[in-house]
Amino acid sequence: MIRRFPDLPAWEAGTKQPTLKQLEKFAQATHLPVGYLFLLEPPDETIPIPDFRTIGDIALGHAGPDLLDTIYQCQQRQEWYRDYARLHREPPVPFVGTFAVGSDVVGAAARMREMLEFSPDQRGNSWSDALRRLVDEADRNGVLVMVSGIVGSNTHRRLDPDEFRGFAITDDLAPLIFVNGADTKAAQIFTLAHELAHIWIGESAVSDVDMASTPANVTERWCNQVAAEFLVPGSAIRNLRLDRNHLTGELESLARRFKVSTLVVLRRLFDADYFTASEYRSVFSAELSRIRRVMEDRGGGTGGNFYNTQPVRVSKRFARALIVSTLEGQTLHRDAFQMLGLKKVSTFNELAARLGGA
Repeated sequence: MIRRFPDLPAWEAGTKQPTLKQLEKFAQATHLPVGYLFLLEPPDETIPIPDFRTIGDIALGHAGPDLLDTIYQCQQRQEWYRDYARLHREPPVPFVGTFAVGSDVVGAAARMREMLEFSPDQRGNSWSDALRRLVDEADRNGVLVMVSGIVGSNTHRRLDPDEFRGFAITDDLAPLIFVNGADTKAAQIFTLAHELAHIWIGESAVSDVDMASTPANVTERWCNQVAAEFLVPGSAIRNLRLDRNHLTGELESLARRFKVSTLVVLRRLFDADYFTASEYRSVFSAELSRIRRVMEDRGGGTGGNFYNTQPVRVSKRFARALIVSTLEGQTLHRDAFQMLGLKKVSTFNELAARLGGA
């Protein structure tokens, strides 16, 4: 920010005054209304759904503009789809709110796995296959799943997984899950499983899905346990024999089998008493450091094909419904373009053709 606005320290100290044009550029760069910069105190913008994010045991209590704008966009899409579902007399999604926090974790995970047809041998050959299947199964069962690593369609506003990994907004007709697509595929799978548990208990939240510690919040702890059991059933690892002299290889082999991260595997092994608490903390820290080094070496990826990624960003179920409603004349093209993140009629028509054949 200092590079773009070298006079910022002087503005803050009051020794120099910015021009109106400079203020407008600064507001645009920070994604704030210009008027906010003239207030004596910054407005308190609270997250409109429960915020369970923590660092250690301390609640974050603050949301940046990227998270807030993403939630507002998702709420707009959810509201539209709820009205669409009512108009077309779609039945409520039957499993929303059917679980209770504190109920049997193994049983809850088994019911989710059965409904979503996501046993370990149904997950494909890669993490991308597994994520795609879980997203499609949730979509087929009535959940609007949106996976994106940017705010809307703005490729200059990349979401930060360290700020949030996902959230769920429950609703009987339009339950919605957002997964931060800037995270690794393995992490996205766990986040999606965690948010699905939130839908099943009928509680909205910006979630804390960090595997490094046990959440203090009862709901988050239970959803984490269900997600872990859903992805790596305890019965499948209970009698494993591990070669601790080649632990990294063992972890990677299990991660490939279940299509999860090695950190989730470590957590499940700890749950199955393969490690003491002190051993687990030590091994987890070492594995986390190794993963970060690997990710740094790999660098960033490409954005992929627009017509493949955009329906995933906004939910295929939502995109299909909105396109149909627009083509039938029930929704204005202007509103459809805004909610789909499109600018051209030709792009809309091509997206409609591809989704119609999908």
